[in-house]
Amino acid sequence: MRSVTYSLSTSADGYIVGPDGTFDWSQPDEEVFRFATDEVRGLGVHLMGRRLYETMLYWDDAEETQPLDADERVFAALWKSLPKVVFSTTLTEVHGANTRLADGDLAEEVARLRAQPGDGHIGVGGAGLAAEAARLDLVDEYRMRVYPVLVGGGIPYFPQQGRMTALERIGSRTFDCGVEFVHYRVQR
Repeated sequence: MRSVTYSLSTSADGYIVGPDGTFDWSQPDEEVFRFATDEVRGLGVHLMGRRLYETMLYWDDAEETQPLDADERVFAALWKSLPKVVFSTTLTEVHGANTRLADGDLAEEVARLRAQPGDGHIGVGGAGLAAEAARLDLVDEYRMRVYPVLVGGGIPYFPQQGRMTALERIGSRTFDCGVEFVHYRVQR
């Protein structure tokens, strides 16, 4: 059965976006970018909220509109070919390669995707959608890229939900730039 993974960058004080609404402090260097690209290779589908969808639209035509290096071209090709499902209460349509609006709630969509044959994890992205997935106990693994910066507030990686979730650490890696990757599995 496919596992649901939440992989995103976070500040050392636990925020994915700072109090000013930016996340430019989390721009990956080449090594971290390649690592994130390898994570995308391991996905069979990616679920995202509206804000992340709008951010990631950049990659749909970046090869045609932006000067990209070799690593960015690889990522763009992987991202475009990856099936994506957008959850939104405000959008009536989505654009982009292999992208569709969710036609059910999050739990129904995850159950449907888990039941389908195929390889690759079910990635979930965007703080709001990931928080909902965690609240519904759908997340199997957390994959954090922790940046050595304190932003002092903003949108937390782990929204407060009033309950404890036990995690098992299954790996870590430190990059030369100081970013720490930590991989946890939810203990059930």
